[in-house]
Amino acid sequence: MSGGRKKVLWVDDEIEFLRSHIMFLETRGYSVIPVFSGDDAIQMLQENPKEFDIVLLDEQMPGKDGLTTLEEIRDFLPDLPIVMVTKSEEEQVMEDALGKKINGYLTKPVNPSQILLVCKNLLDSKRIMSSQISQKFVRSYTDLRKTLSGKLSLQDWVKMYESVVRWDLELENVENEGLRQTLAGLKSECNTAFSNFIMDHYGEWIRGIGPLPTMAPGIIDKYLVPLLNDNKKVAFVVLSGMRLDQYYDIEQSLKKFYDVRRGYFFSIVPSATPFSRNALLAGAFPAEIAQRCPDLWKDGNEDSSVANRMESQLMSQKLATKGIDCPVDEPWFTKIKTTTDVKELLDKVEQCRKSKIMTFVIDFFDLLMKNRTSSSMLQEITNDESGFRSLTQSWFQRSSLLNLLKELAELDYTVVLTSDHGSTSCSRGTELYGVSDWVKNHRYKFGKEISCDERTVLYLGEPTHFGLPKFGDDVACIIAKENYYFIHHEKFENYHRQYKNSFQQGGISMEEIIMPVGIFSPLQHGGGM
Repeated sequence: MSGGRKKVLWVDDEIEFLRSHIMFLETRGYSVIPVFSGDDAIQMLQENPKEFDIVLLDEQMPGKDGLTTLEEIRDFLPDLPIVMVTKSEEEQVMEDALGKKINGYLTKPVNPSQILLVCKNLLDSKRIMSSQISQKFVRSYTDLRKTLSGKLSLQDWVKMYESVVRWDLELENVENEGLRQTLAGLKSECNTAFSNFIMDHYGEWIRGIGPLPTMAPGIIDKYLVPLLNDNKKVAFVVLSGMRLDQYYDIEQSLKKFYDVRRGYFFSIVPSATPFSRNALLAGAFPAEIAQRCPDLWKDGNEDSSVANRMESQLMSQKLATKGIDCPVDEPWFTKIKTTTDVKELLDKVEQCRKSKIMTFVIDFFDLLMKNRTSSSMLQEITNDESGFRSLTQSWFQRSSLLNLLKELAELDYTVVLTSDHGSTSCSRGTELYGVSDWVKNHRYKFGKEISCDERTVLYLGEPTHFGLPKFGDDVACIIAKENYYFIHHEKFENYHRQYKNSFQQGGISMEEIIMPVGIFSPLQHGGGM
């Protein structure tokens, strides 16, 4: 393409009547080359395929008409922006042009401003948008830094995290790595302050001391029970490991089927499936769950296949305390794998005629994070948060879950969609001592005589103070802060290479702790499906 002034090839057999339009474009910084026929345009583009930035193409010309010219240009320049300019208002002409991948369509007579607008839209919109986003971010950054320097409340932390995530999404559209690095620095500072906030207040929340956030054990009481008592049909969907940025894409995809109301809650620590999902579904902190189910955890380092084996029973017991029965002969509780067939899921819905609630627990995000370190392809795709979001979006658009949620809207179910915890991209290793099991949990560990650099972790000599089970005398818990991950002190380079920039769960960061919960109320007539 040409450098400096954008170059326009204008093809029209009556180009002499468009001199004023050409002069207008040239005063606005464009260089316009006029030609009189389709053949002339094709020859010029073949001789100089990188010379022009855009083509304005008349549809009705003697000899080779605009549609034929368009088709021939597309054969050798498929990505060149082309705008059809025509006297015809016939719908068929428009459809033919769209079928040949036209980029814009104008009906004569056109005024100079229309031509300028279509050129700017196709050639300069990304630059203009990038400039405006950059300016807006710089102004917002100053406000966010000022807010961060003060004393943030629970609500302030939610708003701060929302702002950071939204800017993360906005700056994907800006070709300015400097701004993204600036935001990354702000996010790091936020997570340092947020980790300190959690360490200062979490123990108080467990004891019921002062302003209290909604936490994972309170989700059933706050969101599900009121809907069930209002005789709503409810589907509870738990996307285990979902972060706020991933939720945004899912929420947007569902707005054509549902009205959406969003809230937030705080996950528990460790912010990992074996603890947080049990707390979410049981409506209780792990210490209380362990009193009722002493065999659920043995040493605190179990994986989810062991620690989460009683989820349906725990949730059933919680609902029973609210007078809500879950029929044992109906599949009201389902764990979904990525390969689950949509027909199988719809059959389960059909079978649940007596149950007031259906629950779907999806392990996709956990499985993705666990398998990433052993897959070079996944490592490349999810090397950063943008790639992780893109993978989530691609999965959701092709998933049986999306089809299920569409059907639930048709069946007038209210969907409560949330997560038990999030994940964070870990870029800093911290050496951990006194650990024998290095296979699992690179953001938290239970054990005797475990130790780590105290600047990088929360050390709990008495885990019960944080609502966690007691796994024996002198058993402590260490939880990584910010974006640290544990490294075997004798295998530093190996662990550093394997887990750097991997997504991990279980620690203390905004991404892992601050969770969205969406209440999706079906639109009338299934949202116009």
